[in-house]
Amino acid sequence: MTEQVKVDLVLDLKGLLCPMPIVKLSQAIKDLPVGAVIEGIATDPGVMADVPAWAKTSGQELISIEQRDKEYRFLIKKVK
Repeated sequence: MTEQVKVDLVLDLKGLLCPMPIVKLSQAIKDLPVGAVIEGIATDPGVMADVPAWAKTSGQELISIEQRDKEYRFLIKKVK
């Protein structure tokens, strides 16, 4: 990631398996204002497919998603 993004909430999703990372993400984003950014850190490789699909269907913006060693990190911006 080259640009700095202000993160409003960090979600520790390590150890959770599908569908729990998406369930937790979906719950957390409801309490945030439009424009807020969530950083998720997960260990389930399924988030690499699940998070982009969830962002698209829920209308939120996927800023980035990447693998770092055995962790998967993503940034989601609340659009609506």
